[in-house]
Order: sequence, then structure tokens, then C-alpha cells
Amino acid sequence: MPYFVDINPIAFTVPAFTLHWWALAIASIAFCGIALRAWRRPIDGSPEQRSERRWTAGSLLGIAVATAMGAGYLLTKATVLPLGPIAVHWYGIMYLAGFAGAWWLGQRRRAAGRLPVTSDQFSDLAFYVMLGVVIGGRIGYMLFYNTAELIAHPLSLFRVWEGGMSFHGGLLGVLTAGLWWSHKRKLHFFDVIDFVAPLVPIGLGLGRLGNFINGELWGGLTDKPWGMIFPSALESLGKTTDELHGMYLAGQLNDQARHPSMLYEFALEGVVLFLVLWIYSRKPRPRYAVSGLFALLYGIFRFAVEFVRVPDVQLGYLAFGWVTMGQILSLPLIAVGLFLLWLSRRSPTLQPRVVDESEEAA
Repeated sequence: MPYFVDINPIAFTVPAFTLHWWALAIASIAFCGIALRAWRRPIDGSPEQRSERRWTAGSLLGIAVATAMGAGYLLTKATVLPLGPIAVHWYGIMYLAGFAGAWWLGQRRRAAGRLPVTSDQFSDLAFYVMLGVVIGGRIGYMLFYNTAELIAHPLSLFRVWEGGMSFHGGLLGVLTAGLWWSHKRKLHFFDVIDFVAPLVPIGLGLGRLGNFINGELWGGLTDKPWGMIFPSALESLGKTTDELHGMYLAGQLNDQARHPSMLYEFALEGVVLFLVLWIYSRKPRPRYAVSGLFALLYGIFRFAVEFVRVPDVQLGYLAFGWVTMGQILSLPLIAVGLFLLWLSRRSPTLQPRVVDESEEAA
């Protein structure tokens, strides 16, 4: 009997509360203190560090001013700002856990000398990569999978609460962030990407678990014993989840079992890809090799799973009754992966070098 997937996508709910002027005033003072600390942080006098210090302190000061203005508004109007209730979704928690896990493992690799930067510099890289994932993932989804909606309603790009993230767009965002950061630090771009690549499957795997909990991105119909019934795939029946569960218990939905394609991707793009890359990169490899292996394996895994995954309804199959947008976007990854692996055969190997925390990366 197939499994009926009925998991609440909301992890917990923060009760409604009111925000008083004094709370914003305290927050403003705290941001001022953090901005002052950032401004007074010792630097070596290089233009890059001076610019970074100005940008960090200025941003924090801007937040402090905005918070103070909010406190002043609430005080002069003698009112409060009601907030909540706020629902915290499992999908968001998966993103947070993915970033946290990648940061922790990245710090371990950095401490082992796999990238010649300080802890603070790596934290900067992690921050920009995180922005690249979110911004690139959203833009990529709208461009690749929802172009008509983007053209008709350009502001739909910012309606992130409606969902829609693309791995391939997130990858482009990560590459853009890595290119900018490596240029700023005067490091070879692919030395940075080779360092980041083994960390990516953590977020990929957890993201697919989030898809499973949300009951989205399911696969086609199957009679396999591990097939699962997703209520979100049966919305056309006009039944509530409880009614569908009753039909399931009565055996009326056995022919609606589907491939849990998001779990296939969790296993391949998350677990397998992480283990292969982590083990392979435990010792220094030639430049391009780790990135090439990542691109090749992800492209193959994604292309294969797309055969059992139902395509986005607004796109459908693009050719021959089976080609999907995910497969089209994965083919260049396979080609690039093979090229990078070929290129790595005559490339130098970055030897481990631990950078002292007071040292600027060369």
C-alpha cells in the first residue's frame, strides 16, 4: 500500500505580539554600537579593507537610523506596531540549516588550509554566496520556468512568498558572487569554486527534503511499492486532505501513487554528491577537478531524475513528450563538467596553507 504524504509544512507559529517604541529604540542603540565596533576594527590600511569597513559600518548605521525613525514614529503617534502571528515553514528551516552546515564545514576546510583566507574573509564569502543562492535562485526560476508571468507582471519577481526557486539560477548567483569575491581577494576563481563545491550538496539535499515536506515537485504515476500519494497532486478532485485520507484508507487512491522524485534527488544530489565530493576533495586536487566533478555528477543526476519528475505545469514537456527544462539546463553542466575535468589534467594543485587570522590573504 502506498504511503500517504500529509506533513504540515509549518514547523511552528510565533504568536502575535506588539512592538513598542522603546524596543525599537533599544535596537537602534544596539545597531549603533555594532556599527561603531565595525568602524573601529583594526585593519592593515589597504584600500580594500578601508572600503569594506566603510560599507559595513555605513550599512549598520543606516539600519540604526531607520530603526530610530520607526521608534520616533511610534512614540509621536502614541501607538504600537502589531506583528504576527508568524508561521515558520520547514522549507525555510531547511535553507537555514543548509547555510549553517555549509558554513561550519567550510570553516573546517579553511582551518585545514584548503583556501588561504582568514575566518572573517571566509564568512564574507559565505554571506555573498548565500545572497547569490537566494537572488540567483529566484531570478533563475522566473527567467527559466515562469517567463510569461515575469513579462506580464515584472513585480512578480519579488513575490517570493508564492514560491519558486531554481538551482541553475542559484548556481549562476553563486558563481557571480565567487567571481566578485575572488577578484577582490586576488585569488584564482576556480580555487574558490573548488573550495565551495563540496559544501553545496548540503543545501541541495535539505532543500529537496523541504520539497518533500511541502508535497511539491512530485513525480509521475507509478505502481512501485515505494510510490507515494501526494494530496497536492489531487487538487482536481476538489477534496479536503481529510477526505483524501479517508479515500486512501479505503484503497481508492492506490492508482494515484507517484514517484517521490524529491527523495530521489535528496539521495543523489544531496547524500551521494556530498559523499563523493567530500571524500574526493579530502586531499588536494588539480584546479578545476572538484568543480568539474560537481558539475558532471549534478548534471547527470538531475537529467536522470527528470525522467520520472512531473515538469512545471506552466511549461510541460518541451520536446518529444519527455524533454524538460531541467534536462535542457543540465546538459550544459554535463558538458562543462567534462571540460573542466579534462582541463584539470594539466593544471596546478593548490597546496594547503593556513592563514593567520591577522594576515591578509595574498
